[in-house]
Amino acid sequence: MSIGVFDSGVGGLTVHRKLVDRFPDADLIYLADQANTPYGGRAGPEIVDLTRAGCERLFAEGCDLIVLACNTAAGIALRRLQQTWLPGCRQSLGRAVNVLGIIVPTIEAATGLPWEHEAERRGEKVEKLDILAVFCTPATAASRVYEIEIDKRRQDVAVFAEPCPDLAGMIETGAGAAELAQAVNRHVTAIATRIGRAPDRAILGCTHYEIVADLFRAALPPGTPLIHQPDATADALERYFQRHPEFASGRAGVRRFLTTGRPGAQHSLVETFWGGPLSFERA
Repeated sequence: MSIGVFDSGVGGLTVHRKLVDRFPDADLIYLADQANTPYGGRAGPEIVDLTRAGCERLFAEGCDLIVLACNTAAGIALRRLQQTWLPGCRQSLGRAVNVLGIIVPTIEAATGLPWEHEAERRGEKVEKLDILAVFCTPATAASRVYEIEIDKRRQDVAVFAEPCPDLAGMIETGAGAAELAQAVNRHVTAIATRIGRAPDRAILGCTHYEIVADLFRAALPPGTPLIHQPDATADALERYFQRHPEFASGRAGVRRFLTTGRPGAQHSLVETFWGGPLSFERA
């Protein structure tokens, strides 16, 4: 049995890297849908179809548990796949399989509360709001998943999403540091202007953005806390395995990297983040 990690491109490697560190003996298979990246500007039904196709491939490769390391896929497709596709998929495969996302762990980390918790609405005045910025793709921003789900749990947190239409694509294609810094600065300035001040905290709501987390730290006021999705996801998956021992993660330490795009070595930005050479097989 293996853990599958799926993303539209290389951004999910940030989650994959953290899972490798947390579960060093686990078998992990990564699938990047680079033939169709980025997902952030695509229509909802298309995102659902592409995500389902990626999950089918990972199940065929022997994965029993898949992590959608893509906010757009998790925000748009996950619930629909869990409700309408997975039951039949389990039956046809004849084994227990599941697909998890990264948004639930991120919201738990942002609120400090379990997913099941919902705040009682008493109409009490909030004295001080915690301003939380979410830098994300246009599709994630349009879903309003972070605003809706955080508001259910914490009335003292105000969420502002900043869609970054081109940033994931720039990271995917290995844009230069100066060009990336300019784009990050532009989005940090835009959200601060919209809010009227700098945010108190920020979520990097696209796993690609973790690759340039240092640029976000430099653009935001010094000391602004960043909520890191890879850490939150690894924490949540560890708790999941404790509750669901039927999902073994393997013990051979297998590492495979698949892509629907061009196989072979990745660009220097990704390899610098990964910490060494990285080559993909054709999916």
